[in-house]
Amino acid sequence: MTTDQHGLATTGSGAAVLHYDQAVDALLHFQIEVDGHAAAAVEAEPGFAMGNVLQAYLGLLTTDADDARAARERFAAFRARADESRLLPRERAHVEAVQALLDGDFRTCGTRLQAISEAHPRDALALAAGHQVDFFTGDARSLRDRIGGALTGWSEDDRHYGHVLGMYAFGLEEAGHYDRSEEVGLRAVELNARDVWGIHAVVHTYEMQGRFGQGVRYMDARLDDWSTGTFFNVHNWWHYSLYALEAGDTGRALEIYDAVLAGGQGVMELLDAAALLWRLYLEGDVRHERWQALADAWTPKAGAAFYAFNDMHAVMAYTGSGRLREADKLIADRQRYLAEPLPGVTNQEMTARVGLPVCRAIVAFGRGAYETVVDLLYPIRHWINEFGGSHAQRDAVQKTLLEAALRGGRGDVARVLLSERIGVRPCSPFNWLKQGALAERLGERAAAAAARLKADQLVRQA
Repeated sequence: MTTDQHGLATTGSGAAVLHYDQAVDALLHFQIEVDGHAAAAVEAEPGFAMGNVLQAYLGLLTTDADDARAARERFAAFRARADESRLLPRERAHVEAVQALLDGDFRTCGTRLQAISEAHPRDALALAAGHQVDFFTGDARSLRDRIGGALTGWSEDDRHYGHVLGMYAFGLEEAGHYDRSEEVGLRAVELNARDVWGIHAVVHTYEMQGRFGQGVRYMDARLDDWSTGTFFNVHNWWHYSLYALEAGDTGRALEIYDAVLAGGQGVMELLDAAALLWRLYLEGDVRHERWQALADAWTPKAGAAFYAFNDMHAVMAYTGSGRLREADKLIADRQRYLAEPLPGVTNQEMTARVGLPVCRAIVAFGRGAYETVVDLLYPIRHWINEFGGSHAQRDAVQKTLLEAALRGGRGDVARVLLSERIGVRPCSPFNWLKQGALAERLGERAAAAAARLKADQLVRQA
């Protein structure tokens, strides 16, 4: 029996635990080396429970159905040969937690990880995996409180204290505590300049407040820290492109797309690529050549029902490329999937309550059926978080609803949506431009001109 870098007892040998510690450190830094270190831990000791657990988590957190299938097979082989009666209680708890996730039960996994964190607040893997599960289920309160509840169990001189603060900052942001999130996130990055998740939390905070100018300056000042040595760089470039769009700089956003987002093959990269192009699509910029390549890349990833949030982005790619039959085929497959008896599989509920309505709305938008888009999205707009992602990511759905209301002549719905958006982010040029578009449609020319002027002023002031 040995202890890991956080002083937690484990049944692994010294070499296996050393590789495990390196893997957890790489995971917290979002470094690609995490896979190699995790594999080395299992190679050093095939029966090392925490090494096998970590590998299983890594196979699931990509949200790639093929990765998940391989992780299930690998972990089943481990459990078949393991004598689990010899494991420590914390290790057994991790085995059961990751097994729930392998079985598709996100919420049970999250609950079991929470129990581990309550007993062992310094278990960094339990916190990191639980944080991602909360993200996948769109649970803002748990994103905040899972980390907040463990925070006092850490000391400022712990090498990973900053990473815990970075996770906490993101939870605070998703729960709407923007001032506190900025404070905590800046402190996390002060402790560790290469904490890309902490940087990401600060970036989210500026995004949600419409502080796009400050966001660009913050990212520019830390360019090397978040854009090199991490597999999370593409997503942070996506955030940079959102700032560019808010400033009206479509050219810069497309430069980022072509240089960084285009050509990606992993699910994370494909999500970001579709999310950026869809925002441009809503503004009438179809860019067929980009969409075609992206739709081709999505095809091998979208076959099996695994995570409804991914389905939405695949349908965006099919719709943007004009391949509506493929979008219809995916939707029909997911409808059949809902008829399967899969008790405890969280994705079924996600698909039924959010995934399918959103996918149908995206296809309807592509067909110009704007009234249908409003009918599908307006009733569910307050629980779209249930299929995961962040506020910034899910805003693509809200923008689809708004644009459909404007194009479909639903001025009543558009007025409500814009009033909500401007109330929360009065410094967003996008919100004022859309307010101007609504006023124009209503024949209120003076109001339209005033709204456009407001948008221009905000861009100059940023």
